[in-house]
Amino acid sequence: MISVPMCARTQQEEIAKRKSSGDLLTWEDLAKMKYTWKAAMETPRMVPPVFGGFRKTLEDIEYGGYQIPEGWQIFWVASMTHMDADIFQEPSKFNPARFENPADTPPHSYIPFGGGARICPGYEFARIETLVSIHYLVTRFAWNLCSKDDKFSRDPMPVPTQEVPIQIMPKKLDKV
Repeated sequence: MISVPMCARTQQEEIAKRKSSGDLLTWEDLAKMKYTWKAAMETPRMVPPVFGGFRKTLEDIEYGGYQIPEGWQIFWVASMTHMDADIFQEPSKFNPARFENPADTPPHSYIPFGGGARICPGYEFARIETLVSIHYLVTRFAWNLCSKDDKFSRDPMPVPTQEVPIQIMPKKLDKV
């Protein structure tokens, strides 16, 4: 989420205007950040923080015309699922609205935190940390895109192809 969508910026600034100097975010503030969370979800969909992982088949399965016996190790790749146009329409487009209706996303097709019994135990903590971080980054800093190149490479984790794709400068705040 190199350039924060204007809607999320507006949402965060509205929350900041209701806060007195020095007030911290509340659970109620976090609950109102629905669009911000959708934008935050779209970021690891486009650039998953993990490459994938191994799983063991629990039964014989057929996939893509291939027979995979029970007990075999298979490797899943998050970006292959996240960029599948059959699952996510226009997968290369940054579109937080795709998360408006969770029922539109098949189970275990959005997997930056894993899924099912193996979902990351820190998922909810990460959600809260992400919302709080985005709030303060948007309300207290001005962002400038330094390069139109927003591509990532893997080594093995996602790394921007440009060293510093954004410039962040503190805003002059009326209240701290």
